[in-house]
Amino acid sequence: TLNARTAILAAANPLYGRYNTNRSPSENINLPSALLSRFDLLFLLLDTHDPATDRALAEHVTFVHRFAHPPELTFEAFSPEFMRSYISLAKKVDPYVPPALRAFIVDSYINMRQKESSGEDDGSGFSHGYTTARTLLAILRLSQAMARIRFSPEVMQADVEEAMRLMHQCQASLRVTRNTETQRRIDPVTEIYHIIRNHSVSTNSLEVKYQDILPVVLAKHSHEHLDNCLEEYERLNVWVVNA
Repeated sequence: TLNARTAILAAANPLYGRYNTNRSPSENINLPSALLSRFDLLFLLLDTHDPATDRALAEHVTFVHRFAHPPELTFEAFSPEFMRSYISLAKKVDPYVPPALRAFIVDSYINMRQKESSGEDDGSGFSHGYTTARTLLAILRLSQAMARIRFSPEVMQADVEEAMRLMHQCQASLRVTRNTETQRRIDPVTEIYHIIRNHSVSTNSLEVKYQDILPVVLAKHSHEHLDNCLEEYERLNVWVVNA
């Protein structure tokens, strides 16, 4: 069991530097699902193209590069001293779940299980786990956390509903919404990588000859795709290409 006596906030980069939407979060960050399931919330943040976001980021970076300090905030941020005091006081609060609220929590958990078994929450992509008793414990912890930040000694139904909302948003962020055409489209570079990797495994050799994999690759892809794959994964130090 993972004995954690404090909250854990972790971040992970995708394997080989690029997130593959055709694979699960566990496969992308190369961590076992058993470990990921220990986290109450898991959010996927993708660097997608958005003109407004890209412009704001570029303007921020160029401002810092020119003036050596970030631009002034458009809002008043809480001071570190205030945050430390606030957190210190909140940690002293130990909210409890009243008996009247337990039935609502139980029914909400059963409803989640029913939706999962019927497939209502499936079909949009990948999830990092299933709804289990561990999920129920996560809802309880999040509900207590919501009450704690209000300095409330008692968990309210609104706290549980917010915890459930966070759980649903977590699952939604891990799903990749794709239409039928996108699902059928496979990244050529990724597929060629797996062709080369599978050839290496099947021959039990770390050395793969160009002429051996060329016919297999050209059966579905072009010379350009192969060259792009070799260059990209060499840049990522996955292999070394000998001329």
